Amino acid sequence: MVGKTFKGMTDELLDWQTRTFPGHVREETAWGVLLEPGLVVEIAVDGAQRSPCYPGGVALRFARVLRYRPDKTPAEADTLEAVQALLAGS
Repeated sequence: MVGKTFKGMTDELLDWQTRTFPGHVREETAWGVLLEPGLVVEIAVDGAQRSPCYPGGVALRFARVLRYRPDKTPAEADTLEAVQALLAGS
């Protein structure tokens, strides 16, 4: 995990998530729902910073949801190393 965001989400996107996510539930916990890693979301960021709060050691700065990418698989998503490389520009 490198952050959490709800910024940039439209009512249409929230409606889509509400309809789609139940079909991807892996586990329900006291604090939320874990989904199977099959959906790719495109997130815009203004950079990254070191963070002791997230397991990846990095937090996204001003993260906002752009869209979901049905044309991409999880294997095509950026890696933690790619996100950590943003630290060099911070």
